[in-house]
Amino acid sequence: MNAPNISESEWAVMEVLWDHSPRTASEIAKTLREKTSWAENTVRTLLTRLVEKGALAIEEQTGSPKLYSPAIKREACVRAESESFLERIFQGAAKPLLVHFAKNARLTPDEVKELKKLLDQSTQNKS
Repeated sequence: MNAPNISESEWAVMEVLWDHSPRTASEIAKTLREKTSWAENTVRTLLTRLVEKGALAIEEQTGSPKLYSPAIKREACVRAESESFLERIFQGAAKPLLVHFAKNARLTPDEVKELKKLLDQSTQNKS
């Protein structure tokens, strides 16, 4: 399944569920209230949208509240968002993104070493 396009608000809901699931709407709202001050109805609206998009699954138990769980992995959503960002901002070209990142990010020497290793592996895999 392809990752659905999710908004920033929907992403916040997904983060709660990727962290710990299944959860009820009330539990999700309580967790988000600390950061967002959203009302429970707002969270329920976001949950409905995410279910419609196929990002969440519902477990319904007789006599119990609905339990929500991610229907898609975080990694798939990150990949889709990264591809969308790359296409929108850098017209799909990775080099300008990497140049911008290298010039503007505050990387430790260990992080630079790790990135160099990943780039080397990337070029070896394409040979």
